[in-house]
Amino acid sequence: MSFIEWAVPTAEAEEGFAEDLAELGFVMNASRLWAHQPALQRQIFGLLGELVREHGLSFRERGILVTACVSALGDSYCSVAWGTKLSTVSGAETAASVLRGDDTHLSPAEHALADWARKVARDPNNTTATDVRSLRAAGWSDPQIFGITAFVALRIAFSTINDALGSRPDAGYRSLAPQPVLAAITYGRPLEP
Repeated sequence: MSFIEWAVPTAEAEEGFAEDLAELGFVMNASRLWAHQPALQRQIFGLLGELVREHGLSFRERGILVTACVSALGDSYCSVAWGTKLSTVSGAETAASVLRGDDTHLSPAEHALADWARKVARDPNNTTATDVRSLRAAGWSDPQIFGITAFVALRIAFSTINDALGSRPDAGYRSLAPQPVLAAITYGRPLEP
């Protein structure tokens, strides 16, 4: 479901569909949308993966960055997808709280990540040297701060394309996502019927 027609899938797009089926049990609407440019999607995800590896981000830290960023953007699709993923390593209540902007269940280093991701997503021109000092005080180095910022910016680009072209969260998340995660997402496009 999107504003543009699904592309005729190439072999590369079909590989992505197979990955979705193996992981989720359904082909994501976002994957069908990105079938227009599957190489671009792989490049974006490749860059994201490179940043994760280079800066030693755990799956939980990555999940916190994504859920904080996309919830600040009002992107319901990536919120439900990554809220579900984050819940597997943090619990549903923690994932839901990050989606709501409540970081009480996070460590100081994780709180700094979430706070920074929201600031970058909402208004990157309003960040300050004090914000960066807060990241440093939480244990993040300058190279990591640069990498984290690049990670958030790439997630914003991915979400912007999905959202602008009307990609709706898949109906399959009704049974896949924990109830607290679903309840926390009160913004963006609704799940498809």
